[in-house]
Amino acid sequence: MDESERIRRDFAWAWGRMGAAWGVAPSTAAVQGYLLLHGGPLTEAEIRGALALSHRATRVALADSEAWGIVERASQPRRSGRRGPAGTAWVPVDDHWEWFRRVAGARKVREADPVLIVLEECYRAAADAATVDPAATDLRDRLASLITFVRQFDRALSAVVRSESTALARLFGVLARLDDRSLDRLLRALTALPEDDLARAADTVSRLPIGVLRRFVRLAGQPGLARMLRGRD
Repeated sequence: MDESERIRRDFAWAWGRMGAAWGVAPSTAAVQGYLLLHGGPLTEAEIRGALALSHRATRVALADSEAWGIVERASQPRRSGRRGPAGTAWVPVDDHWEWFRRVAGARKVREADPVLIVLEECYRAAADAATVDPAATDLRDRLASLITFVRQFDRALSAVVRSESTALARLFGVLARLDDRSLDRLLRALTALPEDDLARAADTVSRLPIGVLRRFVRLAGQPGLARMLRGRD
């Protein structure tokens, strides 16, 4: 085994351990991790040999990886030995924001949606109980607060799932270019401004023609304006 292959295998199993925190089976995440560093295309037999998995475990991990949307079947079959027909080969989804978006979508369906159903059932039961037992009022209100939080989180997650991977990459790329002080100022501004005003402003910006929005962004990014505003920090 050369050094590059050792690194790929070590990373694959480390990625597998981290995958458990995302709700992904370790072997499934390990298959994705190995393919991410290898690039593929690789057959089931090649992946099985690299990760020392059983035939069944490899097939299950590949099927699960495909269901999560983190690996895909190669467009052409691949021959991995001297004999026998070419077999199905697998490649990773190399667009990292795309597989992140797909995993987020799968987790929303598996986890967030069912949790919201349970919370709403509990809220209805607590609301009914509160009509005859004042002591249940606090429970009803706590459930209402929790439902509001989960719905808002679910809506934000839904926006991520609907987005194109290029939009997510651009958003996080911009955040990565801001220093901590700028990010902190931005977050403080969000808490200082009325929520209704912010929502209306965001809606207005979303409706601007791209050309107008582009000129607005260029104006806001002018060095002279930035220096003037910094003097007011």
